Amino acid sequence: MYDEKPYLDQAVEILGSGGWIMIPLFVLGLIAFYVAARLWVFFLRGHFRKTSMEECESWVKDSTNATGQVGEIIRYSQDGVESLNDIQNRFAEIRTAEMPRLNQNITFLTIVVNTAPLMGLLGTVLGMLTTFYGISLGGSESTTNIVASGIHEALITTQMGLCLAIPGYFVIYYLRQKVIDYEGFLVRLESITLQQFRNRVAS
Repeated sequence: MYDEKPYLDQAVEILGSGGWIMIPLFVLGLIAFYVAARLWVFFLRGHFRKTSMEECESWVKDSTNATGQVGEIIRYSQDGVESLNDIQNRFAEIRTAEMPRLNQNITFLTIVVNTAPLMGLLGTVLGMLTTFYGISLGGSESTTNIVASGIHEALITTQMGLCLAIPGYFVIYYLRQKVIDYEGFLVRLESITLQQFRNRVAS
């Protein structure tokens, strides 16, 4: 059987050689993954992009057929409303409940991702300090090991910070687009609901 343990040990050794800076970098990575996963699950569970406007129109006409989170929004925006202002107030409540929370999560994710390369830069500085300390000791074999260790620490922390930040920026852009799409979806759904209410009142 193929044994992967040596590769795992090697990975742990490489991460450990980056010094204590690797611990907060690893924690930042976990936090970024958790926040991004929560946002992704929210949009995946909502099926906002998969629900067409035609389907929304039929659901607004008969909310009993509406399913998922979109169905919950439609039913909430219709139950007990007596005027156009009631519908507008319901959608305003939905935006007030959802949009600030989504934007706060993305802002927090942006801060975490921006912190990663700065933390990597701090590791670079600490590694270079170790390198300069080794150089100041003279030309013994232990000095060479200290210099090599310092350079390695400087490079591995920089690499780790960039590996977190670069994909993180793409994820943030994607999630921001999803928030914009969600807000646009609510606007279109509100327009459909208002039009259907006008039609029912007129008839």
